[in-house]
Amino acid sequence: MRKPSSSVVSTSLGPQTFSSSSAASTKKSQDGSPPYASNVLRFFESVGIFDPNADNYSSKDFYSNLLRDHLKTDTVQRGHVTCVATVKPAVANYFGGLHGGAVAAIAERVAIATVRTVVGVEKDIFLGELGISYLSAAPTNAELIVDGSIVRSGRNVTVVAVEFKMRGTGKLVYTCRATFYISPIAKL
Repeated sequence: MRKPSSSVVSTSLGPQTFSSSSAASTKKSQDGSPPYASNVLRFFESVGIFDPNADNYSSKDFYSNLLRDHLKTDTVQRGHVTCVATVKPAVANYFGGLHGGAVAAIAERVAIATVRTVVGVEKDIFLGELGISYLSAAPTNAELIVDGSIVRSGRNVTVVAVEFKMRGTGKLVYTCRATFYISPIAKL
């Protein structure tokens, strides 16, 4: 097996090299992408992996766009949010179950929504901890009830529990616990 070279990128126009200064640079271009993003896109294009929608992936809230087709809101109450998640092939792993990263992304999104039912939008929150127990697999095309509820909410910390249950049977497949820290509002 040949070791991939990190210094040469093959494209239809011929080989191009990365300069060490551009690869190590952390400055962003005018559109907000890192300086090596165009080289990476050309590399994927040269090996036959090209998506004409690549520009959509660099948008500010791409994370929401990624989950939009898999997560629908059911009920929202103070301290409680329920959503329905569909396990589509796009978020399935090699074995046909919901990918662990998708579980974490959905859990984080539902937990943030749950926190926002008790913490106002004027306060900044950030995720400090996310613990997930993978109890069973959710197969492709299954529907899951994702239930987020506040465990504890204080002035500086809010803890949310998120449970994933199979829609038909109610079987618990994943359980999560998220801890959010609340930034104080500056009073100037």
